[in-house]
Amino acid sequence: MESLWRKDVEMPEFPVLEGDVKTDVLIIGGGMAGLLTAYFLHERGVEYILVEKNRICSGTTQNTTAKITSQHGLIYHKILKYYGVEKASMYYRANEEAVEKYKRLCNSIDCGFEIKDNFVYSVSDREILEQEMSALSKIGCKAELFDSLPLPINTVGAVSFSSQAQFHPLKFLSAIAKNLNIFEHTFVREMKGNTAVTDKAGVCAKNVIVATHFPFINKHGLYSLKLYQHRSYVLALENAQQAGGMYVDEFKTGLSFRDYGDLLLLGGGGHRTGKDGGNWAELRDFAAKHYTSSSEVAHWAAQDCMSLDSVPYIGNYSANTHRLFAASGFNKWGITGAMVAAKLLCDCVNGVKNEYYELFTPGRNMLKPQLFVNTVESAAGFVGFTGKRCPHLGCSLKWNRAEHSWDCPCHGSRFDENGTVLDNPANGNLKK
Repeated sequence: MESLWRKDVEMPEFPVLEGDVKTDVLIIGGGMAGLLTAYFLHERGVEYILVEKNRICSGTTQNTTAKITSQHGLIYHKILKYYGVEKASMYYRANEEAVEKYKRLCNSIDCGFEIKDNFVYSVSDREILEQEMSALSKIGCKAELFDSLPLPINTVGAVSFSSQAQFHPLKFLSAIAKNLNIFEHTFVREMKGNTAVTDKAGVCAKNVIVATHFPFINKHGLYSLKLYQHRSYVLALENAQQAGGMYVDEFKTGLSFRDYGDLLLLGGGGHRTGKDGGNWAELRDFAAKHYTSSSEVAHWAAQDCMSLDSVPYIGNYSANTHRLFAASGFNKWGITGAMVAAKLLCDCVNGVKNEYYELFTPGRNMLKPQLFVNTVESAAGFVGFTGKRCPHLGCSLKWNRAEHSWDCPCHGSRFDENGTVLDNPANGNLKK
């Protein structure tokens, strides 16, 4: 299993960090959010080090479907309900600015960048589309409501944002990463105060940014309650009808469609990590029925951190950690989320007040319905009876038959058949 993006790109290689060092900013994690943050700090002349436990872009970033859009499902009516018109408008502006920043950066990078319209459709709920259109009108977003779509499924319509984009994420990151101060195969085992401890070094930093997908420091921030993880699956199909734009179901276990060259990327089969779901079997059944002449050229899976309120957590790791920062909970929209995070975190470490800080702060109110669900799932995981336990917080692991992995239904850590950690927040392998 390897994503399409890995097949036609060479990523730059970086050394292992050896020996103790000091720096102004330490970035932990070499995915989209970490690399963009390093890129902007480099531009500003700020001293920094980025460390990655494996190779850069070897985690969630390599498995994205790489849609660049400020339309993150049908979320604007939810944000408006939770936080009001001003903050819903701020969310839109922050992500539109992210889209525009990608457009400017990609002008000089050969990364398959294309302007595309984005569509969020529903197969059964016209009312929710109309609610979203009403919310978008209130924040000044010129969206369009479509009654029908050129897809091989029946829908009741879609909300569309024009002039969004798609690209090849690893070609983009290969270009921006090559001159950055990066160390690979440098695994942060623990934090001791403001020092990150790795196998061969200690990094003492004035500011630490945790961009590790799921924040791994358990004693701050209550991320084990604020986040859960969701898996989704992708097929790359040749000889399938082209989508033309970017399409996603408003229901998080529905289907998504986008083109890459002559290929169709069909996504779906999703489920909460550690639970059962359709996975690739659902997508292959759909392709066999609707794209009868197609053939599969690649398949892969993605894992996403989901926040309590559809808004990412970006800013101080917790209320008591003034020089420790986090970026997580991108809710399947990590491309624009990473850009928002990079710009905001660069301001944080430079002492600049960012207008979007209060919207994204991880310290905002946690009292949302998803908190109850996360609490129940965690409690059920703690009392499970399988023999294998997650080293993160001790939850009972579930066997994932489709991917041959041990998955944690509480917080989303995953391990291969031999117990090697695949996805965090677990920061180590299973005990033999």
